[in-house]
Amino acid sequence: MHISCARSIIYCLFPGVASMTVKQLQGLFQSETMLWKYEDKIHLRMFILLFLQLLSRTAAQSCARSCGEKFNTCSCHATCESLKDCCIDYKEFCLDIEPHSGSLLGGTDFKMLNITFEQNINLTCRFSSEILTEGYVDESGVGHCISPLLYESGWIPLEVSTDGVNFDRAGRWLSVHHSKLGAVYKIILANATQWQYYGTPNVSGELKMIWIPSLINADRVNIELWGYNETGEAYSANWEAEWKYLYTVGRDVPNSGVFSFTPQIAEKPYSLWDLGSMRVSPSSKQDGARDVNALWSGAHALAWHLEEAFRKDSAGWALEKCINWDKEEKAMPNFLTEITDCPCTLAQARADTGRFHTDYGCDIEAGSFCVYHPGAVHCVRAIQGSPEYGAGQQCCYDSSGAQVLTGDSIGGSTPDRGHDWGEPPYKKPPRVPAFSHWKYDVISFYYCCLWSDNCEYYFTHRPSSDCRKYRPPRAAAVLGDPHFMTFDGVTFTFNGKGEYNLVHSSAYELSVQGRTEPMKLENGEFYNSCIKNRLNQTSHTESAAKIVLSGTVIKATRLCSVAMRQKDSDVIEVRLRDQVDELQILMNQQVLSFSEQKWIDLKGVFVFSPKPTNVTVMFPLGTGVEVRVGGGVMTLTVLLPQDLHNHTQGLLGTMNDDPEDDFTSSNGVIIPSNSNAQDIFTYCAGWAITNETSLFTYDSTHLLNEYYYAPKHDPSFIPNFSMTEDPEDPLLEPTLNLCAGEGASFCKYDALSMRSLQQGNATLLSYRSHMSNKKALEPVQSCGWLPPPNHGQKEGTLYLERATVKFSCNSGYRLYGSYERTCQEDGMWSGQDAHCVADNTLAIVLGSVGAVLAVVVMVIAIVVYTKKQKKEAMKQHGDKVTYQQHASQL
Repeated sequence: MHISCARSIIYCLFPGVASMTVKQLQGLFQSETMLWKYEDKIHLRMFILLFLQLLSRTAAQSCARSCGEKFNTCSCHATCESLKDCCIDYKEFCLDIEPHSGSLLGGTDFKMLNITFEQNINLTCRFSSEILTEGYVDESGVGHCISPLLYESGWIPLEVSTDGVNFDRAGRWLSVHHSKLGAVYKIILANATQWQYYGTPNVSGELKMIWIPSLINADRVNIELWGYNETGEAYSANWEAEWKYLYTVGRDVPNSGVFSFTPQIAEKPYSLWDLGSMRVSPSSKQDGARDVNALWSGAHALAWHLEEAFRKDSAGWALEKCINWDKEEKAMPNFLTEITDCPCTLAQARADTGRFHTDYGCDIEAGSFCVYHPGAVHCVRAIQGSPEYGAGQQCCYDSSGAQVLTGDSIGGSTPDRGHDWGEPPYKKPPRVPAFSHWKYDVISFYYCCLWSDNCEYYFTHRPSSDCRKYRPPRAAAVLGDPHFMTFDGVTFTFNGKGEYNLVHSSAYELSVQGRTEPMKLENGEFYNSCIKNRLNQTSHTESAAKIVLSGTVIKATRLCSVAMRQKDSDVIEVRLRDQVDELQILMNQQVLSFSEQKWIDLKGVFVFSPKPTNVTVMFPLGTGVEVRVGGGVMTLTVLLPQDLHNHTQGLLGTMNDDPEDDFTSSNGVIIPSNSNAQDIFTYCAGWAITNETSLFTYDSTHLLNEYYYAPKHDPSFIPNFSMTEDPEDPLLEPTLNLCAGEGASFCKYDALSMRSLQQGNATLLSYRSHMSNKKALEPVQSCGWLPPPNHGQKEGTLYLERATVKFSCNSGYRLYGSYERTCQEDGMWSGQDAHCVADNTLAIVLGSVGAVLAVVVMVIAIVVYTKKQKKEAMKQHGDKVTYQQHASQL
């Protein structure tokens, strides 16, 4: 008997055994309470023998220190839950925790689910194999851990010990960039402007902070101030990040969720710390105790506690700080040459999702509350840090969609020495998420621009990058049932069933694979068999099974899962869920939950899922993979940077601006782009993957049978290669009315084949969205920033092709050069540089020019007269010689 089957029988007969240890089970079978149930003791002994054999075979197959492994008899891998082949102690040793995420500053109290501990044990929690925190067991036997202060974001390995020695339980903890943390999980500083300008002219009074009391397990709390700094020689091995407890603002106050106080000037050396966060923690803990249950505010400028000199003359104090920062910057390496250029337009910035992402401090979707970028409506940040220094790029845009530059506005785009989101491997400056950025790029902005009016210092080191070197990515898409649109613009339909290479690049070790499934129509809705065969795994009734099996199979397929990886990154899979219009995301075959966070940092990849219908996957290469679901059908968009030009293969074609070779097979044979449907179908089937190259998860009997053990391209599934427009079809007329313009053919095919106007419309909208995206990503020529002339002004801050900039001079000055300049298609400005010259200077210049001209005329006259005299003299001398010669002959 198969072990998993035997185990299932035992679980059914004796439901309680699932949570028992081997020793407890043996005792159970030896008890009289079990034996009296069986009249035939021989059969009972045989059953016990079989069961004990099972125990002996599985006793060694424990999940202790083995989470993620698959044994011959059972599994400790995450997929074992859906395959029903988990080892008996899987839940005990492979931890499921709640909540599973929190601030990288630490302090989150999370519990271990599905396991009960004895009251008298001491839990020890270990993060990243090195950071120890003290856990505890509550009165109900639930184990708890406290997350520690970390200098990194992303998934952190978690281990738990009950004896302080053997860390045999494993899980993972998601450390989150504090700015990306949900507001309910942190302290909110009421009226943040008051906090960060306190002590400057006309800013004073009482400061207030609020939090959710239930997140702190205490009736009374302490309110503390912590400071952040980075010490040691910049860009050396001894450059370190430092979080330090400074002092307690309020001690033993009620945990009411509200605290107010009137700030006092701090004593030195605490008043020298100008960057930090507030912390609320149980008053039962010592002041400044680390890694205890706590809530934190975001980093902020500590204007409210600075020295008396700041309150007496904040602008003068800030100027001195600004000048010191200027000196420090001059001594540091120049990172500006290696950061990526900004997109030229807001449309490009929002469409280039593989390389840029919304800056949470200036988001058009959230109301464009741009504190540090007045005049901007939206900013984005480069997702990846620069190669050597881990620096960041920020790009801001105004309501017209034009980039805002620091040469024109204090609200302009600014690069960052410390990337706001950090940069792997994190932990050390200037790669610490959020706080390195505050240290080098934000607090200095307060010194030079916000607390004083000396932005010229700041912008000397943080000038905007324009877009003259920006190269937009190329986009390809899969939509509908499914229709393909390659990087070079070729469109075709492929309705094969199987798993295929969509994009493959050997040179850049990038792989994007797609799985398709036949469509089934049940009462107007598609049946999704892409994830799991619920008939084999759930308690569906026989009648329900018959309903499913009687579904109408449409001779068309849809994309139901996409798996991807770049180099040695985590493998990300996005697939349709059982719920209508919801996506499921897996990392290395384990389901990721986005219930707490929308952005997750992973190994070599970032994943963003703002809602269950949308997922964006971003790789360091600059590749962006967007997956959307609507009407039961998945839409895929792949964005590739120009670095991959001529380095792609697969169903989405060869990205090289030549549509004629997009149908290049895996063995290099090219078929014509105007080939018939059957030939295209045969060509596409050749891009089926193998089990050895597959990135997909097979966590159900259905997936194993249909895709793992079966051919990767199902030769038995023959689709309809065309759709007949039957005049007698009552759906034809409304379909023709709906499907017009670009994308009409795809729309008609889907509406008629799926018998759904809604699906036809969804395909049409997806097609138009893709075309709009491609238009937004068309290259735009920039001529670069133009400065206004000294003693003058300019009109116009757009520097793209066909844009015009006009110049004028102040009163008492006249314009020389071009009054108007236009950005030309070659990237050069028309005309000449504009200059403003004072009227009195002009008179002097003209007088000087006149005098010089007079002297030149006189010199020329003298030279001409002299030459004439010489010529006359020579003539006279020649005549005299001639006369003498004649005279001698006479």
